[in-house]
Amino acid sequence: MERSELLARHRKVMPSWVSLYYDDPIELVSGQGCYVFDSDGNRYLDFFGGILTTMTRHSAAEVVDAIVDQASKLLHSSTAYLISPMVELAERISKLSGIDNAKVFFTTSGTEANDTALLLASCYRESNNFLAVRGSYHGRSLSSMAITGNTSYSTSSFYPFNVSYILGGSRVRGIMTGLSDQEYIERGVEDLRDLISNGIGNKIAAFIAEPIQGVAGFVVPPDGYFGRIKEVLDPLGTLFISDEVQTGWGRTGDHFWGYQAHGLVPDLITFAKGLGNGLSLAGVIGSEEVVESLVGASISTFGGNQLSSRAGLANLNYLLDHDLQSNAKVVGDVMISLLQSEIGNLSSVSDIRGKGLMVGIEFVEPDSKIASVELTNAVHNRCKDRGLLVGKGGSEGNVLRIAPPMEVSLDEARQGAEILIDAVNAILTR
Repeated sequence: MERSELLARHRKVMPSWVSLYYDDPIELVSGQGCYVFDSDGNRYLDFFGGILTTMTRHSAAEVVDAIVDQASKLLHSSTAYLISPMVELAERISKLSGIDNAKVFFTTSGTEANDTALLLASCYRESNNFLAVRGSYHGRSLSSMAITGNTSYSTSSFYPFNVSYILGGSRVRGIMTGLSDQEYIERGVEDLRDLISNGIGNKIAAFIAEPIQGVAGFVVPPDGYFGRIKEVLDPLGTLFISDEVQTGWGRTGDHFWGYQAHGLVPDLITFAKGLGNGLSLAGVIGSEEVVESLVGASISTFGGNQLSSRAGLANLNYLLDHDLQSNAKVVGDVMISLLQSEIGNLSSVSDIRGKGLMVGIEFVEPDSKIASVELTNAVHNRCKDRGLLVGKGGSEGNVLRIAPPMEVSLDEARQGAEILIDAVNAILTR
């Protein structure tokens, strides 16, 4: 089928707000390692992994074999029955979480995981007051949009929570610009204290935060920031929810969980995306006291079913057996350093940031802080034309997001960085 025909069919039956990448959209049909192939036979380095979802690699034999074996037996039975791979996966995740005696509830998406965490926090605290971070993104349901601090993704006003937002987000523009890490932390803490005294009050169910803001363009707060925020909230009994949908499983390189950079242990952790390596697998990890505060029965029809749990177990084993967290650290540091040295001083590149295999490049109009969506889109398209797929993000859509599968090699990272560097230089000089 011609891509033009598929595109026309897509536009006829899919909502207009289901947007497609590129001026000339492509269909990906196969993948191996860190490479994918489109329906025209073109090969690309995949440096976005289906939005950080292909966590280890495409077509890892161990994961594929587990999926095929389970699919030949039974795909699904629901949580109305015992599921041994689900229990085994929960046991592994509980031990890895850092939360004492943690329990795990599986869902099918990060949105649903965050919904569940918000439900548990509101039940435990008997409050619908929440704190979130400016510029954040937590999902596309009504309740997860309620705590999303990115107005592009918060499209309704009929929300079930009373939400206030602490300082955070961009360090390129706004009141946090130019601050040292310590000044940033102190200003955020001071603002939170004022917010409690003169705004939201002290009956706050929970504070939810992404350790690194994903959709916002991999915005990285100072290490220790959320730990200081939690110190203010602890005397109030406020829970801390760490949204690890993008930062979990070692992708930041420095830590297995993003929250570990902040010197705290959360009450609830949400995860999704990478664990299933493409299958729908997500969930909530929490202390027994908080998780068991839900009164009444509940189920997850698809969450943690036989197929997704087998895949998740195989993928987690692959990640740990190959120490992909260490690879993320080494390869990410090299890639960030190369990008900073080659294009970091350009007047249209306002920031190159990130940790591990979460790298953001923010584009602006020359010698300004004005976001340049046009430049971002031009570089994005040129990278595709040169054989590299990267993502986009940022509150104004002016950030390229780089997040390859965690098995990416140094040679592949250098190759991808060189394509990016050439694309930026070509667009700026045309």
